[in-house]
Amino acid sequence: MDFAPLIPYEETFDAQYGLQLGEVTPDRVTATVPVSNAVKQPMGLVHGGVYASIAEAITSIGTARVVYEDGMSAQGLSNQTSFLRPILEGTIHATATRRHRGRTTWIWEVDITDDAGRLCAIVRMTIAVRPLPAAPPAVF
Repeated sequence: MDFAPLIPYEETFDAQYGLQLGEVTPDRVTATVPVSNAVKQPMGLVHGGVYASIAEAITSIGTARVVYEDGMSAQGLSNQTSFLRPILEGTIHATATRRHRGRTTWIWEVDITDDAGRLCAIVRMTIAVRPLPAAPPAVF
């Protein structure tokens, strides 16, 4: 079964904040997000929700690329983000490393860094592996 998203990427939340995928393997996923005012909170720092969103997106994608072939989906189950230093400008860099590959859950660790390679946030993601949902009922 080919991995085929239900919604075109350009119409997703990830596209709205500028997620750009890099490497995607079953063990590692990388991505970047350009810093703009749209991803900042009012004090000029990248919003913490952006870090959490990046982590959930890339770990869900990394998991889905593997489990989709077996008729399964990947969904964020737990997101624990620790913020270490702010990012104010440049590019957000994220690297997810798979730590556990189970039948019903995968666990990933995500390092978020700035352009200088400084660690800015650490995220532990648990991804639930569940059967793909049935087709939605017809709307009348």
